[in-house]
Amino acid sequence: MKRIYLDHNSTTPIRPEVIKIAEPYIKSFFGNPSSVHSFGRETREAIENSRAQIASTINASDPNEIFFTSGGTESDNLAIRGVLNNQDIKSHIITTEIEHNAVLDTCNDLSKEKSVEVSYIKPDKNGLVSVKTIKNAVKDNTELISVMLGNNEIGTIQPISEISSFCKDNGILFHTDAIQAIGKIKINVQKDNIDLLSGSGHKINAPKGIGFLYARKKTPLNAILTGGGQEQNIRSGTENVAGIVALGEACRISDTEGNQLWDNVLKLRNRLEKEVCEKIPDVEIIGNKVQRLPGTSNIAFSNAEGETLLIRLDLEGIAVSTGSACSSGSTEPSHVLLSMDLPRNLIRGSLRFSLGWGSTDEDIDYLMDKLPNAVEKVREIAPKD
Repeated sequence: MKRIYLDHNSTTPIRPEVIKIAEPYIKSFFGNPSSVHSFGRETREAIENSRAQIASTINASDPNEIFFTSGGTESDNLAIRGVLNNQDIKSHIITTEIEHNAVLDTCNDLSKEKSVEVSYIKPDKNGLVSVKTIKNAVKDNTELISVMLGNNEIGTIQPISEISSFCKDNGILFHTDAIQAIGKIKINVQKDNIDLLSGSGHKINAPKGIGFLYARKKTPLNAILTGGGQEQNIRSGTENVAGIVALGEACRISDTEGNQLWDNVLKLRNRLEKEVCEKIPDVEIIGNKVQRLPGTSNIAFSNAEGETLLIRLDLEGIAVSTGSACSSGSTEPSHVLLSMDLPRNLIRGSLRFSLGWGSTDEDIDYLMDKLPNAVEKVREIAPKD
């Protein structure tokens, strides 16, 4: 049986070039980067080279604006909690209803544990957030606005440049969860006036367990993990050298190959959607049709159970998702789709197909050989509304 992977928004395969450059830092170069001897200096140099590469990828002005973390969730937590730590006055945060849970749960916790008020902005039916609505939600004590760049479930790209420019003009910090967008679209933190940006390795063909937070110079950021004082006293803990090296190489590859790769991925995604709409009745593409990440396609199959359809495809060797794979064990409907006020039968029957490095026309051939029959069979046993 063939095995087809169409769940790149969940995690990505590690590229051979990334494995090759990281492997020596598992086998041979094992020194603690905080050590002053040669074993430590060689790993410290590797870390700083990767820091410089990542800074270049997002056009940060200084490599020291990059802080390494264990992944996207920690980066989001550090961005939000780090700027609101030790506040004596009540603070106000604005975010959206369609953020990743790493942002939503952090904001929810802060609203309970600290003197923090949170406003959640609802998107339109295509998952796009209104800049005007965000502006209207601002209060005198608004300290942070957090809006993700590209949504992990529907791929919608938010107008962060307009939002961040407004933040700059009004003295409000701006954070974006760019975990799904890095490597897929060009990011320029200076041009877009971004104060804080979260990134993760395993979304761009690097290993799991490594991420970073960009924090613009002079952004007030406090540590949420204390200990040895690594990462300029912002993120204590001995650095994951192999992971950092791998992340730097993945960013280098995205800088050199990204345009061609994602042009090809976009063609594959468009082909997938065209053939699904032609061969399967009663389907709907969810999300903004234009402002969307190139590899993301969320398709709703009316009168079908998405979980059942996912299992049927898995039995054929095809990996897709019903939403975010980061919510461990969750069987609840997608909060992203619910916030868009979509009909329940569409939410219930939605699948996310996400393509990336390694996706081919042959993958789409195989999918379209199996998907129409799978949808038909699932619809036959689906409960009627």
